[in-house]
Amino acid sequence: MDLRCPRLFWPLSRERRGLFQTWPEFSGRMIAATLLAATLLSILSIDTARAEFTVCNQTLDVVNLAVGQKIDDADQTDGWWTIGANQCVNVIREELANRYIYLYATDVFGHAILDGSVEMCVDRRRFSIRGIDECWQRGHIAARFVEVDTLEQVRWTYFLTGNSP
Repeated sequence: MDLRCPRLFWPLSRERRGLFQTWPEFSGRMIAATLLAATLLSILSIDTARAEFTVCNQTLDVVNLAVGQKIDDADQTDGWWTIGANQCVNVIREELANRYIYLYATDVFGHAILDGSVEMCVDRRRFSIRGIDECWQRGHIAARFVEVDTLEQVRWTYFLTGNSP
C-alpha cells in the first residue's frame, strides 16, 4: 500500500499518483504532521485573539468610542477607539470582571451618537482617566455614557446601530 498518496485524500489515477512519488518529502506521515501542526496553530491563535468585550459598528458612519468600567474599585474611562462602518473593535481583552460597561460614541464631527444617563469624563485626545467626578475642574469633558448590562457574562459583544439608545 502506498502511504504517500492515500486514495482517501487524493482520488487520483495511478498515473497522476506517480507525480507525487517523485517528491519523497510528501510522505503520509509528513502530511499528517503538517495537518496536525496547522490545526494546533489555528486553535492556539483563536484562543489568544479572543476578545472579551467587542463593539461592532453597524452604522454607515465612522464612530469614535470611549469605554468606562470599574478597575480596582475606581471608575475609569478610556478612549478613543475609531471604528469604521461595519467593523468591530476589541475594547476589553480580558474576561469581564464587571457586570456593567459604559459606552460613549461620537461621529467624526464630535456629535454624540450614543447618549446615555451616566456622566463620566472624556478628553479630546487619547485618554485614560481615573474617577468620574468633577470632570470640568480636572480639565476633562463630561459626557453621558450608556450603561451596558453584560448579565455577568465573561464575554460580550455590543452592536452599535443607527437606532442605539
